[in-house]
Amino acid sequence: MSRDSRRVVVAPDKFKGSLSAAQVAAALARGIGRAAPDTEIRQLPVADGGEGTVEAFLAAGWRRVALCAPGPTGVPVDTAYAVSGRAAVIELADVDGLAKLPEGRPDPLRAGTEGLGVVISHALDHGARDLVVGLGGSATTDGGAGMLRALGLRVLDAGGTELPRGGAALVDARSIDRSGLHPALADARITLASDVDNPLLGPAGAVQTYSPQKGAGPRELAVLTTALENWAALLQPGPSAFYADLPGAGAAGGAGFGAMAVLAATARPGIDLVLELIDFPARIADVDLVITGEGSLDAQSLRGKAPLGVRSAAAAAGVPVAVVAGRILLGDDELRAAGFGAAYALSDLEADTVRSMTNAADLLESVGERIGVAMTSAPVERPSRSGR
Repeated sequence: MSRDSRRVVVAPDKFKGSLSAAQVAAALARGIGRAAPDTEIRQLPVADGGEGTVEAFLAAGWRRVALCAPGPTGVPVDTAYAVSGRAAVIELADVDGLAKLPEGRPDPLRAGTEGLGVVISHALDHGARDLVVGLGGSATTDGGAGMLRALGLRVLDAGGTELPRGGAALVDARSIDRSGLHPALADARITLASDVDNPLLGPAGAVQTYSPQKGAGPRELAVLTTALENWAALLQPGPSAFYADLPGAGAAGGAGFGAMAVLAATARPGIDLVLELIDFPARIADVDLVITGEGSLDAQSLRGKAPLGVRSAAAAAGVPVAVVAGRILLGDDELRAAGFGAAYALSDLEADTVRSMTNAADLLESVGERIGVAMTSAPVERPSRSGR
């Protein structure tokens, strides 16, 4: 490769309902490679705590650990987490997510996070002590009760009987017994990776904001609201405990709250944590362009979604960023203000949403070719950076 050839990092998130982050990166890389064959292309798919989080770490060289665990309705599912030394990255969506519902049928009152607890326990049993738990894409609204039960917590009704699976059962929760919690939790650190900052309760809480997406109608919403209010009062009885109000407590149907209140977990924006752990700044230190993207680039994307996190990291390194999305609902001024040097929408090539999603890989290759052509028509200009 000549000195004047270009170096590009392709770091997209998933295109939800269409392609994984790795598939998006591969399609863009194929297109760039055809138009600019001398380009060095590094594929580094990213995630923000939801679907694809473990995959992003595997792509960065972490080791895959496979196991079987209960899905959101209790039916066993195949899942995996990523490890590096004593660190483990666990993805709730890969065990108790919407995609793990049998035949896609939601069960808003009885879906639980037991599987997540089983995966955490497995990681602890195998030596992990620094755990990152991605909380996006859940099918559950159980306040993390299932996760905690799988880790040894007992949740009891007024008669001392353990409660069954699911959020609705928490209406009857009257006491908890922490004596059986996994002993390794005592010296473990748990960090929650999430792209939402919702509290547990209230109009912006777990039930009102997310449970309708998990199949809950008005009756189910009322039951789950009462259940989580009771759960919150049980886990934070003291006047100085405000776990339910913390940003991220409402993530994954309140699993964030359960992890904070019982496991002393802390929450961080998912994309920031992912980029830090895969050493993203070092991986882009010598490149000429970073390409990121997601399925829909809109106002919500500017509140800490993956593309903005990638753009921020690239800006700190002095590297320009292009963004690719299935559709872009931001104006040119908003895109410039967000720091994106160029933007490409698949909808410009295929206006029909269904066909665009179905043919996303081919469309992304076409976009990649456009990016490659634009690169070859411009001189190589690497911004000066400290230490180079």
